[in-house]
Amino acid sequence: MGILSRTSYVIRSKINSLLNRAEDPTETLDYSYEQMRDQLQQVKRGIADLTTQKKRLEMQKRRLEENVEKHNDQARRAVKQDREDLARQALEKKKAKMNQIEDLERQISDLQNQQDQLIEQKNELQSRIEEFRTKKETMKARYEAAEASSTVSEAMTATGEEFEDVGRAIERAEERTQDMEARSAALDELHESGAFEDVLSDKDQIDRELEALSTDSGVEAELETLKSEMGEEEPASEASEADEEVDLEDVDEDVESELTELQEEEG
Repeated sequence: MGILSRTSYVIRSKINSLLNRAEDPTETLDYSYEQMRDQLQQVKRGIADLTTQKKRLEMQKRRLEENVEKHNDQARRAVKQDREDLARQALEKKKAKMNQIEDLERQISDLQNQQDQLIEQKNELQSRIEEFRTKKETMKARYEAAEASSTVSEAMTATGEEFEDVGRAIERAEERTQDMEARSAALDELHESGAFEDVLSDKDQIDRELEALSTDSGVEAELETLKSEMGEEEPASEASEADEEVDLEDVDEDVESELTELQEEEG
């Protein structure tokens, strides 16, 4: 299983675990993005470690190559001095160093291939991460917009229900108000008609009707009296002066008579 495959498997497992807990999708997306970035950093560290190992092998190879040149020079000097035994030993060491160099070259080549693959995978992973980041931000924006829209819709629904309850309450209050107004008007009408007095009185219906007739006849009689007085008012005013003189004489006679009676009583 390659690095990208392992990374994908780990991220899918974490995402599924988060989704199973029904957490916020935006948090899941952010978590996935951070996990992918962590995986990218691990790949970069792996490439750096591999490059370090390759550099060590290259340095070891250069030292062996220097030894090869050294043994080659030793063999030449030994030949010049007719020391074939020393020349043979130098060539044997040279041969051993050459074999080590060949082995190091194979290891360096393998490490280079691995490094090239890791760099390619790193670039691919980095490209995917950038693509995922763009999709993540877009998805988060859509989710937040949908969440806001849902919140507004729920608020409007709740407001509609509240308005409906308020409407019903207003209707009930209006009905009760109309009932109270009708009751008050009925009581006023009964009060004006004297129904309350009738209820409190011990008179029966016949007594009340007779009393009403008596009241009506009394009113009619008083009205006729007023009309008569109004008709006699003008002639009475014309004779008022003559009557006044007569009345004054009568008053004087009465006063004298009373005075005489008082004097007699005292005597």
